[in-house]
Amino acid sequence: MKTFLLPHLICPACLPREEPLQPEIHRERDNDIESGTLHCYRCKKRFPIKEGIACLLPDPDSGNSAGQRRYEEAGMTGRYLWSHYGDLLGEKTREEGCPGWAELAAPGGRAALEAGCAVGRLTFELANRFGISVGCDLSREFITAARRLARERQITFTLPLEGRLTQRFDLTLPPDWRSDTVEFIVADALRLPFAATSFVQVASLNLLDRVAYPLAHLYDMNRVADDRQSCFLFADPFSWSTDTAPEERWLGGTADGPYPGRGLDNVRALLEGKGKVLTPPWSIDRSGTVAWRMRTHCNHFEVITSHYLLATR
Repeated sequence: MKTFLLPHLICPACLPREEPLQPEIHRERDNDIESGTLHCYRCKKRFPIKEGIACLLPDPDSGNSAGQRRYEEAGMTGRYLWSHYGDLLGEKTREEGCPGWAELAAPGGRAALEAGCAVGRLTFELANRFGISVGCDLSREFITAARRLARERQITFTLPLEGRLTQRFDLTLPPDWRSDTVEFIVADALRLPFAATSFVQVASLNLLDRVAYPLAHLYDMNRVADDRQSCFLFADPFSWSTDTAPEERWLGGTADGPYPGRGLDNVRALLEGKGKVLTPPWSIDRSGTVAWRMRTHCNHFEVITSHYLLATR
């Protein structure tokens, strides 16, 4: 974990109270903490840093949750690497005419955060515009792959070609992509381990319908975003499922309950200040759809359409 993150970190277990974390560094090289712990004086919890990866889950000893395990399955990292970076390899990862996520983000500023970053494409692209760019995800496998890209600037992965045949991909980051100002950590998007107003750009892409408490996720993204001159890039396909969250917590997709109707309409209303849940309110500057692809094998692809909102304040 790069040391530039230390001033921004708080204990996720103590939220909503923000308690700073104290580092105990065992091994460090070039301002990168390779092993150590981050500990909270208030709750006494210790958060490990192993092989350069900080694990800042609210309960660091709980093991993998169901949400984590879903993305640790064999082959999942390769599928996400293809979806995120396949265009750099000449693959068709988006439908014609769809913008890239980075095209929708703010032009620059002091710090950016992508929650649910998976293997980190947007986080890398934001690093070229912002002083620091941070990605977090529940999946240690995803974060390991993203950090390896940041450290080595290349990675090899395989995907099914047909039946038992596989296809190898050798990915190298473009030479103009910065990796010195980017960092990836394991963290929960419902209890982000960052101090309030730490970021001027926040992003949540295709995550809301995959968390156990969608409103809590929006609340915490709002907390870590600056109160002024900040940008929130939100996108989701709204694939609600009771496997992830009980129906009463959905922010759409039902005819009754706290948030009936369509998810996009409800998220827009929340961002604009409905119920005064997210304050200060946001202004919606742009909205639209992005259709992106996940590969199963060379002849089978899943196309997902995400609705996005670009909000500023």
